Parts: sequence; C-alpha cells; structure tokens
Amino acid sequence: MKTPPDLHHRHRFPAELINANSLRRRRPRPGDKWHMDEVFIRIQGEQHYLWRAVDQDGVVLDIMVQGCRDAEAAKRFFKRLLKGLRYVPRVLVTDKLPSYGAAQRELLPDVEHRQSRYLNHRAENSHRPTRRRERQMQRFLSAHAFIYGHFHPRRHRTAARTYRSARAIAFRIWKEETSPRRAA
Repeated sequence: MKTPPDLHHRHRFPAELINANSLRRRRPRPGDKWHMDEVFIRIQGEQHYLWRAVDQDGVVLDIMVQGCRDAEAAKRFFKRLLKGLRYVPRVLVTDKLPSYGAAQRELLPDVEHRQSRYLNHRAENSHRPTRRRERQMQRFLSAHAFIYGHFHPRRHRTAARTYRSARAIAFRIWKEETSPRRAA
C-alpha cells in the first residue's frame, strides 16, 4: 500500500523540529539584559498594544498583544516572559511608563531597573518591521479605497439603470487604463 503524499511529507522532518516549544528550548540562552517596549496598533479598527521584549543583542524574547497598557497588562507580560524563559534578567531597560515599574517591583524586585527613553532603542528598533508592514498596508488600503469607489458608485437613491450605466463606464475606463498600450 502506498503512503498518501501528505503523510509522506510529514515524515521528512523529525517531530521535534515541527514542535515550536522544542525549538524554543533548543535556542541559545538569550542575554541577561532585557529591553521592553510597547507600541499601539490597530486591529479591526480597535486600538491594542503590542508588547515586545528583546535582549541586548536584539533577539526577540517574546511579544504579546493586549488591550491596555496598565500595571496588570505589564505583569501579565512579565509572567509570560518568566515562564517561557525560566530565568531572571540581570537588568531590565524600559521607557518611563509607570506600569513597568509596578510590575518590576512586584515580580522582579531584585533586578536592576533602568528607565530612560534614550536607553531603550533596542526594543523600539524591534518594532520597525511591524511599522513598515503597517505603512505598506495603509498604502494598499488607500489605493484599494480609490479603486473600490471607482467601481461602486453611490447607490443611495440611484435608479438601477443609472447605476448599471455608471458601472459599465467604470469598467470601460478600467479596461482602457490597464490594458497594454499598442505602439503607434
């Protein structure tokens, strides 16, 4: 009996490589200086916060999306980090958000906490790819909105015949503008 292709493909890699937790355990131990930062993002029009922790070499330790950035949210992020990494950092570098201080005093009281907007560039630079993708998506959405408006004229109180005529004109213009031009 022949093995189905999807099962055959699955057996090419050891199970340890497929499991993300085992990969996480195999990676080298991150540095002992954690840089933490949060940035707001919009998800389906609602504001959320993307929390990120990186070590002194810029290796991302963990990320987490939460609806707020208060002390409880900071504590949840710290607990998640401590559980996943299973060691305590030597130094914690954050911006001046008071939530970090509250979480640090409760969960990591013996860790040196440096708060400065100038020392935290590692974590802030780690947000750059996310911001770049957001800008690309905004450019796409602005172009999409224009094209969508071109093909969907306002229908409010428009007769069906007028609407169909406007759509036909829109498609004709689109075809003219997107078809390859013939050399004269």
